[in-house]
Amino acid sequence: MFTGIVEEVGVIENVLDTGGDLRVSIRAERVLGDLAIGDSIAVSGCCLTVVSLEEGSFTVELSKETVAKTAPRWQEGIDVNLERAMRADSRFGGHLVSGHVEATGQVLSVEREPGAYVIRVKATPTLAKYLIPKGSITVDGVSLTVVDVGGPAGSEALATDEFTLWLIPHTLEITTLGQLKAGDKVNLEADLVAKYLERLTLMEREATHVP
Repeated sequence: MFTGIVEEVGVIENVLDTGGDLRVSIRAERVLGDLAIGDSIAVSGCCLTVVSLEEGSFTVELSKETVAKTAPRWQEGIDVNLERAMRADSRFGGHLVSGHVEATGQVLSVEREPGAYVIRVKATPTLAKYLIPKGSITVDGVSLTVVDVGGPAGSEALATDEFTLWLIPHTLEITTLGQLKAGDKVNLEADLVAKYLERLTLMEREATHVP
């Protein structure tokens, strides 16, 4: 499990294509402190397993399925958000994040406002249904608060599969989100609590035969 609190921005320094699967080496500093082979690490929101450690870098492997279902950023020279798996004795500063990318969204616009950037994102309909104003979402591994959504209980100015984010300068400085521009793809993961509640509600309806 992760919290969506990015520890540092790493840089992809080598990508080896092994028939569709990828072996990716990432240059980093802070996360290498106690990283071990076999550990889980979130790379721009995607939970991956460390398969080797080198001086100043670590390597992960991605299956064809992972490559196909995540944002297309697995290229040399690309910055990525990094977070080690959470410790039981550490502060829980973000929200519950599994590191399982559910969908990719598309950045529709980036507008500068006093003290912040406003980003509008288009999600998939299956993910958008879990979003609520002031709820949580993970974007490229960063725990963020949804400002507004389209559809029921949301803003009429947004489509039902759109949502907005306000990013403060600190977030822009310590993550890759400051590099986003219209048209970019981002990895999205909805709040786990929303999905558990949906499952529980469906199970209760089935048990009581409520239509």
